[in-house]
Formats: sequence, C-alpha cells, structure tokens
Amino acid sequence: MVQAISTRAGKYVTQPIGYQAFIPSPLPPDPPVAVGDEMQCYLNDAALELGRLDGLTVNLPNPDMFLAMYVRKEAVLSSQIEGTQASLDDLLAFEVTPTQRFRSPDTIEVVNYVSAMNHGLTRLNEFPLSLRLLREIHAKLLSQGRGSDRMPGEFRTSQNWIGATGSPLEEASFVPPPPHEMNIALGDLERFLHSKIRMPLLIRCALVHAQFETIHPFLDGNGRIGRLLITFLLCHAGALRQPLLYLSYFFKANRSEYYERLNRVRFEGDWEGWLAFFLRGVVEVAQQAAETAKNILALRGNHEALVTATRPRAAANAMRLLNVLFGQPYVTAAYVSHHLEVSPPTANALLHSFEACGILSEITNQSWGKVYCYRSYMDVLRTGTELTPRESVPQTPLPQRTLKTPAESD
Repeated sequence: MVQAISTRAGKYVTQPIGYQAFIPSPLPPDPPVAVGDEMQCYLNDAALELGRLDGLTVNLPNPDMFLAMYVRKEAVLSSQIEGTQASLDDLLAFEVTPTQRFRSPDTIEVVNYVSAMNHGLTRLNEFPLSLRLLREIHAKLLSQGRGSDRMPGEFRTSQNWIGATGSPLEEASFVPPPPHEMNIALGDLERFLHSKIRMPLLIRCALVHAQFETIHPFLDGNGRIGRLLITFLLCHAGALRQPLLYLSYFFKANRSEYYERLNRVRFEGDWEGWLAFFLRGVVEVAQQAAETAKNILALRGNHEALVTATRPRAAANAMRLLNVLFGQPYVTAAYVSHHLEVSPPTANALLHSFEACGILSEITNQSWGKVYCYRSYMDVLRTGTELTPRESVPQTPLPQRTLKTPAESD
C-alpha cells in the first residue's frame, strides 16, 4: 500500500495487528475547497442544467410514470457498476411475469435496488436524511438473494478492504477505517449532513458521496447506497421536485476516472479534481435526462396520433393502454386485463391491434403466455444500460471493485 502524500482528506494509521487503515478527516475539507473561476463555471453550468431538468418535468403528461421508469433505469445502471449482469429489459420482463424464465440472481439484485430506492424516496417525506434512514435503505437493498447474509441494515463490525478479487488485506489498494473509527466518521458525516455551513448544494453532495465511499460502512452495497445519497440530498434540499438526476450513467461511462478521482482525494487531498469531475457529471446527466424526456414526449405524440387513426371506435381503451405502456413497456394480456379492468378478449384484441400497427412486438413466440414489448419506448430508455463485452467480465484491476473476501464490500 502506498502512503498518502497529503493528510487533507485524512491519514493512514497503523492498526494493532500491523496493517494501515485510512482515517478520514471530518468534512468540510481543510483548507476549504478552492472555488476559482473554473470551478465557478462548472457550478453555474450544473445548476443551470439541473434547473432545466426540474422545469421540464412539469410539462410531462404523467411525471409519476416517467419517474418510475427512471428509478428502474438507475437501479440497472448502479447495479451494473458492481458487476451485475441484468439489463433494463430483464427487470421489466420479470416485473410483468416473474417466472423462472426471467428470474436470475442479477435480476433480483436490481429488484432489491428499486425497492430500496423507492423506500428511501418515500421515507424522505416523513423522516430526515440520516444514518438510520441509510440503514433502512440498506436492509431493503440486501433483503434477498446475494448479499442477504452480509448484515443487511447494519453497519459492519469487522474490517473490510478494497483490492483485486481474492487479494489479502496486506495487498489491498485501500483500507477503510476500522469499526471503532468508522463509527466516529459516520457521526461526523451525519453532523455535516445537517450542518448549516454555507456552501453550494452540489459541492455538498459531491463531498458527502466521496466521504461515504471512503468510510465504506457496510459489508456490501456501499457503492449503490453512496450513489443513492446524491439524489436523496438533492430531493431533501428541494433542488429537484422529482428525483430524476442519477449519476450512475456518468460513473459507469467514466468508471476508471471515477475511481481514480476518489483515490486522488484520499492520497493527494485533491478535492477540487473530484468536484470538477462530479459537476461535469451533473451537467452531462441532466442534459441526457432532459433529452430523454423530450424524446418520450415526441414518441407519445406520434403514437397517440397513430392510435387515434387506427382504432377510432376503441380509442378510449387504446389510449389507456398506451398510458399503461409508458409505465410498464412489457405487458401480457392478463396484465392489461387487470390494469385496464377489461375482459381478456378485449385485452387480447388491444394487444393484437398494437402489434399490427407496430407499437408492440411479441417476444416469446409462443401460443400462450405471450409477452409484448414496447420496443420504440425501450430504445429511448436503454441509453447507457446496454452490457458491453468489456463489462461482461468483472474488471478486477479497478481499485473499487467488489472484493471476493470474507469482508466483501462494493
């Protein structure tokens, strides 16, 4: 392990059995973050794009459905960073027909993430952002499947470390604080969350995320919880009326730099480099989310006109089905019958008509239990969630990958 060359973000302390663990300094950084002209430009651009995104949601015909889809997309992206191989299509197909065909350990992990995120967003309306809430979210995240034996909802009581798969503690690239120091650092972090220190909200979000990842308080799920923290902070502060900004897309696309920037904070005290990277991510993700919303509005307009032209005598039910598809792009006849409260023959007739005009595609090629996909909508949503050949094999050399050790931690 290379000794840090700066103690601005914390310091390495030799532990009783000989290894060195990183003990983070309390936030905010000392000396304070230097907000020069370049950093101010990053802040201005990020705040502008965030405001545009927030304003765009007001014009969405059904923001709740759009939000639900974005929550699912974030769940897929954040889980993929940790090596999960489930796609957005896998998740949606499983939701509409949770059979063995669409069930896998990776899909269950993403389902857990959706549950954890929704739980956190709901609780923020009635409960402050706190360590208690983070434990609740973590319990949901690891409620079933892989990680369910990794102390769900509890902070770790043993040392964890970060390095290549199977590497021993002595070869770790980074060792977070031991449990007794971890609890002190978590207390400091919670005080910072509620502090009245005046600083731009986006800088506060960036500092909190990096500090949480450095503390690494859980045996598993740290990366996913840390990324959720960013959106929860923005919503809790009222910067977003709808939780539509998720940086997992940016972190996934720039994964090597993401880990490098975090390590530079720890080893060099380079908070400014991390903040510039973070703010660039806010700009790019906000622009991408706004573009997605515009594309969905255009698609909806085109397909409303198509439905009206092809089914003029059944336009009411057809429009209701179209609304359902924007919340669940994978459907079955049983699903449509239940959600539209129509008979199975009517549901089948609607699905067949949507298939005939090219809105839906049947994906099972079987005579019963057919599943239909709203492909053009999925094409808009899929951006960034596709698994590439490089991602299909865990990238163990990256210093923040999940460890396959007794103290596994993502």
